[in-house]
Amino acid sequence: MSENLFLITNDDGFRAEGLEVLSELLKPLGRVVIAAPDIEQSACSHAITLARPLRTNQFAPDCWSVDGTTTDCVLLASQKLLPHLPDAVFSGINHGSNLGDDVTYSGTVAGAFEGCLLGVRSLALSAGDQERLKDPACLELLGKLIGNLLRMDWPKDVLLNVNLPPSGVELRGIRLTRLGRRHYAESVIENTDPRGKVYYWIGGVDPRWYGDADSDFQATAEGFISVTPLHLDLTHYPSLELFRRFESKI
Repeated sequence: MSENLFLITNDDGFRAEGLEVLSELLKPLGRVVIAAPDIEQSACSHAITLARPLRTNQFAPDCWSVDGTTTDCVLLASQKLLPHLPDAVFSGINHGSNLGDDVTYSGTVAGAFEGCLLGVRSLALSAGDQERLKDPACLELLGKLIGNLLRMDWPKDVLLNVNLPPSGVELRGIRLTRLGRRHYAESVIENTDPRGKVYYWIGGVDPRWYGDADSDFQATAEGFISVTPLHLDLTHYPSLELFRRFESKI
C-alpha cells in the first residue's frame, strides 16, 4: 500500500506557526508537502492570479513558498510540484477563526474549496487564537479527529471546515455544526490621516455573532472543536420551482 500524500497550504504565509503545527500532526500519517503563500493572503477568498506569472521558492525538502494566493498554491502544487494528486488537502491552521459568513471571504477555506474542485478530500482548519496552537490536549484531540476523518469516505464535493475554540474557554470535545451568522456593526471606519485626507478601514470592530445551539460560533464559544461540512454546489434548489413559473418571462 502506497504512503498517503498530503498537501498543506494556508493564507497566513509559509512562516506561520499554524502551518508548522499542522505539518507535525500529519507527518505520522503520511508524506507532507507544503505549498503556501510567501506573504499573508488573508481574506483573499478564492482569488486566482492570472495577470502575471507565479514564482516559487523551495525553502526545505517538500516545502515551497509561492508568490500568489492560497488557491494558486493548491493549483500549482497539484499540477506541477507533486508527483500526483494528493490524497487530501489541508488548509491551515489559520491564526483566527473562520466561522459562519466569514467562510466566503476566507483564503483558508478557499484552499480547501480548490482541493474539492480537484476531486480531493479537503479540510480547512482554524484556531480561535494562536495560544490554542500551544495546547497539547487540543492538538491531541485534533490529531485523533483528523485520523478518524481520513479513514472515512465522504462526497467529493464536500469539504470540512474545522475550528478550534479560543484558548480562553475550556476544551470540551468535538461538535458537528452548521454555519452561524455574523453582523458587523459599523464595519467601515472613517478617519483622517495626518495630511488631512479621509481614509476608510473595513472590519474595524468585532462582529456580533448569532446562531442556534448547533452553529459553529456557539460550539466554539462553549469550548468545542466545530466540524462543519460545506458544499460546493451553491444552487438553491427550492427556488428553482419558484422561478420556473417565470421562466418564459425571463
